[in-house]
Amino acid sequence: MSDEVPFHIQEAILKRLPIKSLIQFRSVSRTWKSLIDSSEFIAAHSVSHSQPQHLFVSYTDTKEDKYISFLDDDSFPQHRFVPSLPLSVRHPHIVGSSYGLLCFKGYQLSGSSYNNRKRMAVLLNPSIRKSIAIPLPDMLYKNHKIVLGFGVCPLTIDTKIVHITQMRWGWGSELKSEIGNFWEVKVYKLSSGKFTSLSGNLPSISTHIIGPQVVIGKSIYWCAVDCATVDSVLKTRNLIMSFDLTNENFEVVDLPDRIAILPLSQFSVSKLRESLVMVEYNRRGYDPTDVEQVCCIVWMVERGVERSFTKLFTIKAPGDLMRAVGFNRKGGPIMELQEYVFDSTEELVVYEPNSELSNNLISGSSFTVNSYIETLVLLGSSDCSSY
Repeated sequence: MSDEVPFHIQEAILKRLPIKSLIQFRSVSRTWKSLIDSSEFIAAHSVSHSQPQHLFVSYTDTKEDKYISFLDDDSFPQHRFVPSLPLSVRHPHIVGSSYGLLCFKGYQLSGSSYNNRKRMAVLLNPSIRKSIAIPLPDMLYKNHKIVLGFGVCPLTIDTKIVHITQMRWGWGSELKSEIGNFWEVKVYKLSSGKFTSLSGNLPSISTHIIGPQVVIGKSIYWCAVDCATVDSVLKTRNLIMSFDLTNENFEVVDLPDRIAILPLSQFSVSKLRESLVMVEYNRRGYDPTDVEQVCCIVWMVERGVERSFTKLFTIKAPGDLMRAVGFNRKGGPIMELQEYVFDSTEELVVYEPNSELSNNLISGSSFTVNSYIETLVLLGSSDCSSY
């Protein structure tokens, strides 16, 4: 690009280029490399919705963990590839995705003993092939549960890991003295490279996070349940728990009564485009002769003075044999389908609500689906390694 072109025009043009071109153009000049590596440029480029989107699928096939990525555009699901993931941990499990990053949790062995395990998180950007391994806080208490949250703050593009310690559901108040509070929360920021404790605005001691996370905008969302004892009777109520990545505050989203009283296995949260949706499952009994049985209902969770829930569509299939694990860019549900009740092999399919037809993607089990766009996040981090 000619030096006669004003630099701000050069910058505006570069912000519109794809990731692969920007990686190559870093070698054109020191000025361009400094610009492309800057946090301001990465932030501006990351919020652009013109970058390609992918669906990252993790699953198990013959007891082996496998991964595949689909290009989520008009050609979906024709273009797929097996990504190279240099996961430096054992038994990796995906936590979630945000701003082009994937987060996994697992552990590393310290010495030859299985008991000397160090819990780790791995952040990686498959678009620029950068990754970083982060040691997690030690597990100090028995009879507790660790919930890991992950997201990128949209204002600063700073990557955060939320480490939540809570008592396992069902353990009584006699064990609360181990923690002092039912919740213990530490937040890791990539910019500082360390965990710090949160002392205020912690959720109620009766709240338990259940299930995987989803990141929408500036917040992480989980399914949760509130357990309270009323007149010596345990009362439970479902809800959605959120964590704001900008101000690091928790918030409770109350659910409609019909969903708040469902068994925990009958609802989940997901991401449809850039909106939060909730999936309500039908578990009133499986009837193999009823091909029109409603499998689930998809609700849009809309923000306002109060949260509102709008019914988007229903999915008709054998109720106990289908589970929504995500949505593609066009809004099509990605479903995990089990052909028979006692069959361990499952299919990942794309469901079309209007035609009620499905398109098989892959076979396996234990599917998770996370969407991500191509970004430069992690490019300027000195602690990251290339692969």
